[in-house]
Amino acid sequence: MGEFLPDETTDEELQWQFEQAAKHAQNVAHVASTEQLLYLYARYKQVKVGKCNTSKPGFFDYEGKRKWEAWKALGDYSCQQAMHDYVDTIKKLDPDWSPPALEESYKEPKTTFGGPVISCLYKVQETLREEDKDMFDFCRENNISRVSHALTNGDIDVNAVDDEGRSLLHWACDRGHTQLVSVLLLNNAKINMQDSEGQTPLHYASACEFPDIVDLLLKHGADPSIVDNDGFQPHEATDSKEICAVLKQHASYREHSKPPSLLLEMPQ
Repeated sequence: MGEFLPDETTDEELQWQFEQAAKHAQNVAHVASTEQLLYLYARYKQVKVGKCNTSKPGFFDYEGKRKWEAWKALGDYSCQQAMHDYVDTIKKLDPDWSPPALEESYKEPKTTFGGPVISCLYKVQETLREEDKDMFDFCRENNISRVSHALTNGDIDVNAVDDEGRSLLHWACDRGHTQLVSVLLLNNAKINMQDSEGQTPLHYASACEFPDIVDLLLKHGADPSIVDNDGFQPHEATDSKEICAVLKQHASYREHSKPPSLLLEMPQ
């Protein structure tokens, strides 16, 4: 929790300081950590919208899920305290900054959807030097030669996972790198490996709507009946009628188990 501003600060003054801090956020985003940006984002949303009122983002929207989780975690956190926290954090990021004096009238600052901090999460990314990249970076870039060389030399485990439990195959499917998917499968990548949310590479390829990769995975034995932690099969993760039809042709359709929380929501 941030430090409180002086007790004599009126609601109008606090609102003014918050708006000025939101405008200044773009100027300090480059010195903020991802956690600080998430902290700011959550409080901006709490002030502007209130308690989190949206559903959790989809399978492959990792940035969106982190932002949603940060906002969701605030629950019924007060708008006043959220503004205090926001202003206090901007001051810590830029000790020389202070909001201008309250004017009798001012225009609402123009911001992108969700406030200035949202785009910062996408724009402020470290540019990795070639020597600092790991195999997941090469996989995301579709650097087939580097990945293949490392696999051939035994420099990496084809089934190694990142902090979210995603394997190289998950990433190749997420980015639509069909040839790289083939390379990984030929090197014995576990085709039905599940990440920390229970999603398989087939979930990723389906959600991202890459029919060629879906077909390739199915031909290599991907199981379309596996459910993720929310109880959904790959065909339930896509809006593509083509992909959904292909998956249903390969799945044995018996009612798959849903988590108790979902069963409570199902009609009796």
